[in-house]
Amino acid sequence: MSKTIVELRDIRKVFTRDSFELHALEDIHLDIHEGEFFCLMGPSGSGKSTLLNLVAGIDRPTAGTVIVLGEEISAMAEDALAAWRNRHLGFVFQQFNLIPVLTAFENVELPLLLTRFSRVERRQHVETALRLVGLADRADHLPRQLSGGEEQRVAIARALVIDPTLILADEPTGDLDAHSAQDVLQVLTRLNQNYRKTILLVTHDPRAAAHASRVRNLEKGRLLPAS
Repeated sequence: MSKTIVELRDIRKVFTRDSFELHALEDIHLDIHEGEFFCLMGPSGSGKSTLLNLVAGIDRPTAGTVIVLGEEISAMAEDALAAWRNRHLGFVFQQFNLIPVLTAFENVELPLLLTRFSRVERRQHVETALRLVGLADRADHLPRQLSGGEEQRVAIARALVIDPTLILADEPTGDLDAHSAQDVLQVLTRLNQNYRKTILLVTHDPRAAAHASRVRNLEKGRLLPAS
């Protein structure tokens, strides 16, 4: 049995606005194992992104325990959490969040500027990441010179460049046409199958979910029973 990468226990998340309470997540119990391509699927407003943010340590639960890579991140101080996140997590979002005046190479290199890697080491890491997403020949192109699918693959390379233990992908194909979306999903599948990267994908699209090795559905803040 593969070791458990993510453990969520008795998770509840409530957002308070003035006197109004929004119960975003209720009674969540979930394990994600090393090497899984796990998909959390549900409609808009079901709590998918909220759960992803808890796993990333971007937000904290109202109640319950979040353990990722053996660390109870729901109890970590902010500075320790930020350092832990930079070491272990790679993020891919619906918006590509590329810097328009930087080349693909420079965008991918950005996370490494916070490390002690030399310039030569940074170049090696960036070239490897771009090669893994099939964009070695586009390193010197600006985002405006790339297609939407290529921009998202640059964003995946940026997530990969630190060699993360866990990749978190929040609706990564939401802004893409069907062909580009398929290219991006094939990249994620290859990273999972060939390099054993653990992936947590959040989506409302059943075509994206079909690439995962395991799918759970979230509805109105509650996980539906596994099928």
